[in-house]
Amino acid sequence: MRLPAKFRKKLSALGALADDEIDLAEAALLLACAGRPRANLEPYRRHLEKIAVEVGAYADSARGPGDLADQVEALSHVFARRYGYGCEEETFEDLEAANLMRVIDSRRGLPVALGILHLHVAHTLGWNMVGLDFPSRFLIRMEQDGVRAVLDPADGCRILEPADLRAILKQAEGMDAELTPGGYAPMTRRAILFRLQNNIKVRKIRNGNMKEALETIETIALFAPQASDPWRESGIINARLGNCPAAIAALEEYLKFDDTPANRREAQALLQEMKRRIN
Repeated sequence: MRLPAKFRKKLSALGALADDEIDLAEAALLLACAGRPRANLEPYRRHLEKIAVEVGAYADSARGPGDLADQVEALSHVFARRYGYGCEEETFEDLEAANLMRVIDSRRGLPVALGILHLHVAHTLGWNMVGLDFPSRFLIRMEQDGVRAVLDPADGCRILEPADLRAILKQAEGMDAELTPGGYAPMTRRAILFRLQNNIKVRKIRNGNMKEALETIETIALFAPQASDPWRESGIINARLGNCPAAIAALEEYLKFDDTPANRREAQALLQEMKRRIN
């Protein structure tokens, strides 16, 4: 199913925004309803508002909202214990686990989807929280008065120590994997949305749904137009599907953003092949 024109327009407008102007949860809801044009987003917006109020009230009832431990406890209590949000092993194979509407409906989602919910609440309350570009699992970090805590939004906001992070990394990437500063790098809002949609793309490719994967890639290119990877992937998949004009357009766009010599040579070779096919 092709993305409806009105959603393409909205996502293109999102792509033109500065990163700090992006409403992360609203953007994720827009992506979620792209395939359901008649979906009513108001119940989901009200749910997010209600959770923010409840988290704030719970933190206020403790020592005070300025205490990091109370903030973490409030998030854990409301999200995990009161509403039952979480992520189970089978969730990782569920294509809908990256769809924010379905995540709110089922209370089950991928770590990045759950992270978006937590980030929305924290930002609403004025708390200092960022998403972390951890290699194998989306994490969040909170900070207050110089004290930091890395949390797993998919496990009741459990605080992760360096040993926990190392274990997660080694389980995903092998025993030789080691923590690097990049694993603690804060993600931009656009990068978080990219990671959310990338989960969908990967699962569609794994299932052999190349046309649907291509639609997801094209969606990413709309809200992240200067990211090179979506254009490259669009070019490669369009080439495999025999869509030469689309492959050419995507590869030419890709070459505007990636100046890595090896990548450029590969893209230029494929571009020339596509041009030969239509001549």
